[in-house]
Amino acid sequence: MSNAFCATADLRFPQANEPTMYFIGVTTGKSSIMRVFPAWARRLGISEHIVGIDCKWHDDAAVYRNVVSFIKSDPLSLGALVTTHKIDLLAATRDLFDALDPYAQLMGEISSISKQGAKLAGHAKDPITSGLSLAAFLPENYWAATGAELFVLGAGGSSIALTCYLMETCAPGNRPARIVVSNRSEPRLAEMKHIHAKTNPGISVEYHHCPHPEDNDRLCATLKPGSLVVNATGLGKDAPGSPLTDAAVFPEGGYAWDFNYRGNLVFLDQARAQEKARGLKIEDGWIYFIHGWTRVIAEVFHIDIPASGPAFDELSAIAASVR
Repeated sequence: MSNAFCATADLRFPQANEPTMYFIGVTTGKSSIMRVFPAWARRLGISEHIVGIDCKWHDDAAVYRNVVSFIKSDPLSLGALVTTHKIDLLAATRDLFDALDPYAQLMGEISSISKQGAKLAGHAKDPITSGLSLAAFLPENYWAATGAELFVLGAGGSSIALTCYLMETCAPGNRPARIVVSNRSEPRLAEMKHIHAKTNPGISVEYHHCPHPEDNDRLCATLKPGSLVVNATGLGKDAPGSPLTDAAVFPEGGYAWDFNYRGNLVFLDQARAQEKARGLKIEDGWIYFIHGWTRVIAEVFHIDIPASGPAFDELSAIAASVR
């Protein structure tokens, strides 16, 4: 079987001849997982076979249905990790799933496809993985200690997951002073606002339609010192560019976090240009990559993978060695 397919509505996927996990994305062949997964699989004692499936950004519903229908019907196709298409894929294929976890139902997205016997299951793992990733670099009780705010660029699945995680887990005295969300199109903002209405314990949230990077620059300038700015747009990986211009000013003493770890990471370049002058702390998406994949692999292969400790550190070291 090929290591990657460009999905279409009428593509006939070949039947898997060994247990196989899929990676549904945009440019899957460029991901480090194609080297990391086989090394992890040998350590975990599972099948090493992974296949990429590339779909266009906001692809046709028929394409997503073709992909999910194949995985559901093919005996040795065990499941998949979904990136970029989490919301669009579930919207197009919801009736094909026999079970959805509570986060998937709440947020209308899935990042994990797996099988539970004859049933096809969808899970939204991002609230868990984004929380684990944030905790890896943000000091404990950071929001309470600093009064900092959160600016999330993009209103897709990853943004919804991160904000819902904070709303559900932050103690009343340790929450962002304000959450600011921007997006190039308005429907995603409306959907996020609808979801937040079910989970927000009282955090101040602003939703801004920002079709141009200059619009985001203006919002960035309003942030308090110490605030966290997150690029959750996919720009820099799935498409070129950054949601900010080079003229944007990051919050003094704050954090710049790009959910991406590969590609032309313009957002990170912009942050590094201000790192010393503004006292920024900069994070890419590598730890998010590791937590995201290990949580889904555990679901697809029905195995236990710790999220911390010596076993997790060993997997992180293996990933770094073949990155």
